[in-house]
Amino acid sequence: MSRVLIIGGGAAGMFAAVHAARQGHQVQVFEKNDRPGRKLFITGKGRCNLTNACDMEELFEAVSGDSRFLYSSFYGCSNQDVMRFFEDLGLRLKVERGNRVFPVSDHSSDVIRVLVEEMKKQGVILRLNSAVKELFPEEEGFAVRTADGKKFLGDSCIVATGGLSYPSTGSTGDGYRWAKDFGHQVGRLVPGLVPMEAEESYVSKLQGLSLKNVTVTIWSDRKKLYEEFGEMLFTHYGVSGPAILSASSRIGDRLQNEKLTMSVDLKPALSEKQLDKRLLRDFEENKNRCFKNALGKIFPAKLIPVMVELSGIEPKKQVNEISKEERKRFVRLIKDFRFTITGLRDYNEAIITRGGVSVKEINPGTMESKLTPNLYFIGEVLDLDAVTGGFNLQIAWSTAYMAASAVR
Repeated sequence: MSRVLIIGGGAAGMFAAVHAARQGHQVQVFEKNDRPGRKLFITGKGRCNLTNACDMEELFEAVSGDSRFLYSSFYGCSNQDVMRFFEDLGLRLKVERGNRVFPVSDHSSDVIRVLVEEMKKQGVILRLNSAVKELFPEEEGFAVRTADGKKFLGDSCIVATGGLSYPSTGSTGDGYRWAKDFGHQVGRLVPGLVPMEAEESYVSKLQGLSLKNVTVTIWSDRKKLYEEFGEMLFTHYGVSGPAILSASSRIGDRLQNEKLTMSVDLKPALSEKQLDKRLLRDFEENKNRCFKNALGKIFPAKLIPVMVELSGIEPKKQVNEISKEERKRFVRLIKDFRFTITGLRDYNEAIITRGGVSVKEINPGTMESKLTPNLYFIGEVLDLDAVTGGFNLQIAWSTAYMAASAVR
């Protein structure tokens, strides 16, 4: 039996604590907040999308960067294992669109509750309001010193401090500093899974409009960088929503030096020819109405004035007077609604942090530092991230399990 210190009482920290304690280790978790799982509480809009029920191939495809590092982790603790773990603790789960997994209750607090209850059952000491200010090696292990000056000793230490996203939840980047203190490289840190800012004024006019079943494509000149079918939301500064957040982690680095173009296909289920026929039919039904008043079946109300403005067609023009060329231009606009992406929002709105402790210096089978024995890094503090859909929490669970299984 060894003494295990875990810094961070979030998803990865609590999961690691449970599994390490189940193996008979003495486990202490240090959490700076007055309750654990602060960030977990707000994930999935408070519903907690705790994993994704896809097959293994899709699990790896969802990872940005070097997914090969996670081979041992994902097979050691798969998405099915995670679902079984929570169900065994009495948490009923459901699978929604895109294989997203949520608690049946739709309450993230239930996910946190079963983790806390299991930690208590396994004898884990959870120290709340215990911000760790120092982590340093001792003769036979490690020591942490908390803000109140108390010192705690352990044979091994698991760093589960998260990243920089949502700093109000306590994510202040402490783990990166300690990693550097122990000689680790920390990759450039940027907000990930974050809304984007747009240049054109007509985008802000659409604030609050949510669109489902659209295709979002991002271009750099004529080079396609990313494409995603899904849901998006217009905001006062630009765009957000699942399709946008996933895109941000794929193309965010490009925005450091260039402006990119986003194209939205508002009717991806229809070809241009099919859409033209649809317009003709709608215009025929509204042949005595003006253009701006004949689009109610095609667009939500908030989108109509912007589309009319961009079409170049006189708003009060009778639909039976619209030329074939005008109609075809309008079809192209619907299939290719464009605006300029100028940047990303900051960490206050980012779901995750991209970058982190270099995985080249971490053993992929144990999450142990290759530089310092018995020191482990798990979850968001590592240079690992994925698209939306429960994949980032899966990384947290899987890496936590590997570290907890390896501590000695």
